[in-house]
Amino acid sequence: MPDYLAQRRNMVESQLRVNDVTDIRVLEAMGAVPRERFVPTSRKATAYADAPLEVVAGRFLMEPRAYAKMLQLAEIKPTDNVLDVGCATGYSSAVLARIAARVTALEQDADLVRVAAETLPTVGASNATVVQGGLFEGHKAKAPYDVIVVNGGIETRPDALLAQLGEGGRLVAVVKAGAQGHATVFLKEKGLVGSRAAFDADAQILPGFREKVGF
Repeated sequence: MPDYLAQRRNMVESQLRVNDVTDIRVLEAMGAVPRERFVPTSRKATAYADAPLEVVAGRFLMEPRAYAKMLQLAEIKPTDNVLDVGCATGYSSAVLARIAARVTALEQDADLVRVAAETLPTVGASNATVVQGGLFEGHKAKAPYDVIVVNGGIETRPDALLAQLGEGGRLVAVVKAGAQGHATVFLKEKGLVGSRAAFDADAQILPGFREKVGF
């Protein structure tokens, strides 16, 4: 039987710490959440590989290293209200639930919503609530958010999500331009939003965030 605890510890030590993930709360959260519970049985053997992990056709959990660095970039506080966009099976929300006060786990795929809603309570994520809806539109009902985490790539500016940030709010996502991708933090101050590319990263583009090609 695989030793998932050992694999999880190895992930933290050999993928996160060596790649400048220093936020102790991020390290502890990712060292505690059993990633293998959020992946299909056929993929459990590679649950802790440093690569994106496909959970259903076209939908992935981000690679641990990039995801951890994005959470660190967001500077999440213990009192923060967080929107987790594209939560898929709920792994990202389980991690966030250990770092923030409240997590709204947004997913549009009905099957993934069911999996996330069933799995999150089993890992103690009682402060995470799963909601179904379009990813690009966000979830206004629980706005404003202190932090919005987009679990994937975006080619278009996420204006609907940025509008749901509170003052001082941060949104993190992988901004894609062709084959290039950069983990980017958007910061709202005095009603205005600025952005900063922090590090190179790659991620599958989430539904609704692909640039529309005109004729």
